[in-house]
Amino acid sequence: MTHDKSSPPDATDTGLNRRQVLLAMSALPLAAAGGQALADVATDDPLAGMTVVNTLGSLFGYDVAADIMKSTSNIIVHTLPGMVTDSAVRDTLASGLAAVNVTVGYVSGDADPFEHTVADIGRFDRILRQRPNQLIKVLTTQDVRRARAERKVGVIYGFQNGEMVGNKAERAEIFTDLGVRVFQLTYNKANQIGDGSMAPENRPLSAFGRQVVEHLNTQPVLIDLSHSGQQTCLDAARVSKRPISISHTGCRALVDVPRNKTDEELRLVAEKGGYVGIYFMPFLAKDGHARSEHLIQHLEHAINVCGEDHVGIGTDGATSEIPNMAEYLKAQADYVAERKRQGIAAPGESGTAPFFVTDLTGPEQFRKLARLLKKKGWSTTRLEKVFGENFLRVAKEVWGA
Repeated sequence: MTHDKSSPPDATDTGLNRRQVLLAMSALPLAAAGGQALADVATDDPLAGMTVVNTLGSLFGYDVAADIMKSTSNIIVHTLPGMVTDSAVRDTLASGLAAVNVTVGYVSGDADPFEHTVADIGRFDRILRQRPNQLIKVLTTQDVRRARAERKVGVIYGFQNGEMVGNKAERAEIFTDLGVRVFQLTYNKANQIGDGSMAPENRPLSAFGRQVVEHLNTQPVLIDLSHSGQQTCLDAARVSKRPISISHTGCRALVDVPRNKTDEELRLVAEKGGYVGIYFMPFLAKDGHARSEHLIQHLEHAINVCGEDHVGIGTDGATSEIPNMAEYLKAQADYVAERKRQGIAAPGESGTAPFFVTDLTGPEQFRKLARLLKKKGWSTTRLEKVFGENFLRVAKEVWGA
């Protein structure tokens, strides 16, 4: 199912058409263990006392109702309220997360980027209104602290493409008024702002892109360069008068693929006071099958390059266990095929290399990682920084509170 570009998908559309199509490939009921986990956390919880932030993740469930799966669309990001399931929220709460940056708005596909984005934000607002006792919309870092204190999840609205501004840089104010707090300039392809990581020319930030960066600097929104091409990333970091972020990436010095960032990019973002989040994606391993040892290698390399005050975690994934791996990989293969058709797939994406770190899944993924890092000699202070405080420091400077 496709949509006419002059008319964005309606909120009642039952198309399952964002990356979280992978999360809806099974209607198998999940165990209610997520609801018990908050009470059952061991007294030696390595996350105790920490404010944990996932700087790119998902709230969508694997047990999405079957009626939402009746049709699909090529709109890569499209939110429907039914995609946020009880089990997914329970598992996110159980994971220890205080907040997660979720993707809203246009990324790719047949829709008017501006109209679709406004509608998509509205649909996510409806999700939050339906779950006031579990979810909090994050506008400031104080909202993240409040979410942790109230045992809720703070939801940070983030973009993964800048096409929705069209040719009007001042639209940034519209989106920040709607609650967007992370703004990625490009996805994998080039747009009017600059080149994405898959654009072969590796062109600089455009003249209009400089206007966008300058306008974003006047708003309470964090510029994100995760999917940008190398030159666009370097230019934006230099132009910005505020710290910027790379919310989810790996280190190209370890695995040479376009979606990973060079040391030059990582270092410049850190030198400008910014933040780099390491993802749980196949790009961490040369064979595409990422495990915790690969993730730790990338975290430690990023710290060596940036310093421990500028590195964190942006998994680019969910917190629930996958109920049926065969079904998941089939859905992933279909999803990657659509991404290739649209020209936005990156080397390393396939139907056989899972979009997660294979031994760090489910609600315990952050605690497992923290325990592994403690065994490697990481101090509590470093863990606190990497699991949330580094991002919150940068966000507070940009958001203003």
